[in-house]
Amino acid sequence: MTRKILLFNILLMVGYTSKAQEYTITSPNQKLKLIINTNKHLSYKVEFNNQTVIQPSEISLQLANGRVLGDSPKLVKKDQHKVNSEIKPLFGYNSSYTNSYNELLLHFKGEYTLAIRAYNEGVAYQFITSFKQPIIINKEQFELNVNGDYPFTALGRKDKWHGYETNYTTQNISAIDSLYACLPSVINSGNNVKIVVSEANLYHYPGMYLLKNKEKQHSLIGEFPNYPLDVQPGGYSMFNLNVVKSADYIAKTEGANKFPWRIITITDDEKSLLNNPIVYLLAEEPKADYSWVKPGKVAWDWWNANTLQGVDFQSGVNTETYKYFIDFAARNGIEYVNLDEGWSDQFDLLKLSDKINMIEIVDYAKQKNVKLILWMVWHTLDKQLSEALDQFQKWDIAGIKVDFMDRDDQPVMEFYERIASEAAKRKLLVNFHGACKPTGLERKYPNVINYEAVYGLEQNKWETLKPGHDTHLPFLRNFAGPMDYTPGATRNASISNFRPVFERPMSMGTRCHELAKFVCFYAPLQMLADSPTDYEKEPDMLDFLSKVPVVWDETVPLNGKLGEYLVIARRKGDTWYLAAMTDEKERDLTLPTSFLKDKQYSATYFEDGINADRIGTDYKKKTAILKANELQNLFVKMKPGGGFVAIFKTEN
Repeated sequence: MTRKILLFNILLMVGYTSKAQEYTITSPNQKLKLIINTNKHLSYKVEFNNQTVIQPSEISLQLANGRVLGDSPKLVKKDQHKVNSEIKPLFGYNSSYTNSYNELLLHFKGEYTLAIRAYNEGVAYQFITSFKQPIIINKEQFELNVNGDYPFTALGRKDKWHGYETNYTTQNISAIDSLYACLPSVINSGNNVKIVVSEANLYHYPGMYLLKNKEKQHSLIGEFPNYPLDVQPGGYSMFNLNVVKSADYIAKTEGANKFPWRIITITDDEKSLLNNPIVYLLAEEPKADYSWVKPGKVAWDWWNANTLQGVDFQSGVNTETYKYFIDFAARNGIEYVNLDEGWSDQFDLLKLSDKINMIEIVDYAKQKNVKLILWMVWHTLDKQLSEALDQFQKWDIAGIKVDFMDRDDQPVMEFYERIASEAAKRKLLVNFHGACKPTGLERKYPNVINYEAVYGLEQNKWETLKPGHDTHLPFLRNFAGPMDYTPGATRNASISNFRPVFERPMSMGTRCHELAKFVCFYAPLQMLADSPTDYEKEPDMLDFLSKVPVVWDETVPLNGKLGEYLVIARRKGDTWYLAAMTDEKERDLTLPTSFLKDKQYSATYFEDGINADRIGTDYKKKTAILKANELQNLFVKMKPGGGFVAIFKTEN
């Protein structure tokens, strides 16, 4: 990952007024401007296409010693940089990312700096301190002041932190009532202009939430969970550590520190949110060799309750069941098998269930060239960290699925990095569940291969997860990074026929909607949620799932409207996958094929069957040979909760 930084001496549009001094930085395409005012208090505003979209909004860090970094700022010097490079990640939804931005560093009296950057993909700022002694942050001030009472779309809960596993809601800013909105969130400011707020490079610091600013109209403010002083086990099966006492500050850090990037993306091209890597671009680079990290698909046991049919043993958490899962994975080129809850005592990872023979399972997986991933409770792992990870390494386990953090205060964010680092030393993948959204840790530690932080397919075991929820996720949740939604239901119910069934769960939406998730959702470690014997009854579906990539060389957003529908094309090698999905409304779309080159392709289509609105599993599979002069737009009719997938393979 090379990074060219060209110093240049021309001021980046630095302007002056009689009452205040302003510093402006502009995106390479000239569409975005981030303007910092250094008068009495640091503030920023953002222009898009020469219109002020975010009005002056104050920012600061308030220290425990009474100092406020941002009050009466006195500029000492400034540095400017222009960067235009290419980042080639180990894996991603593109084989390379353009890393082009203008940067201005404003150094202030009092040993702190404000770094500001402008990318085509968004603008960002970051506080940097250079104190010699540790510091305590009492509060961070973040305002977002807009021009009107606009609709605001976010995940979150009322009066509670950590609402990542909820449905999206949309309401005007004035109507927000005690909602702790998780990031990324989006404001629809009219004329199809969307304002997306997120953060990156979150280390030794709590996550940010957005709340309604009760002191200003049309305004949101940042809020942060306080530093916990005492925790007690609680929640589901005592898997959580609930905060029972908190400090009156949010973080305590080293005096020399780079704080999280505050990111604002503004666009009038809604579909561009489907291919915006700004969180990844702002994250730290890896400092070691991670070539051993292998993305792939996972045969998963928990969602389907370890249920197998037509076998001559009692299926469940036992050696025979896991060997069947391993055989299934080996037959179908599936790289991993996940052993979820039940393989060990939840509070002692070295105490195995008496129903399994781990050595036999491990040896069998090695013979079949299948790798194993083990689920565990987060605070159990933290207590046994070295001895447990050492044991997993001896067993040749490939990765760990760490669950039930359900917090993002400073100590838990430090836990994320501690696990990433210790797992990397032993060449273990990490899949975080019960987690907050990604903020770039997966760039610094590519073994952090996935995060949950989503209302995923598991919810259908006990409630209703509607297709419209799915049509939010590629725009917002995947904006932050990879997402372990765990798709792959074989029992696909129409909207009128859906019901929660815990041990034989189904999805709401059509079979083609379910297939489209594997293209529309970015997940370098992608679960196949249903039972091997259910997939084996569905050869078309199994053939698709066994071959669909999980990482990509190129992504091309084609169309979409947040929460309603989307169309996206992704390429791996010479093969293109085109996918579309819709919410609860029936939708007719014309899908462009302009991303295809002038070649001959063999095409395979999966489309909703004529009765898919009544029978969710109804679909049609079609094949065709397309010559260069026959490439044209595709007309697709999607049923309510429907979808579409096309595969184009280059023909010699």
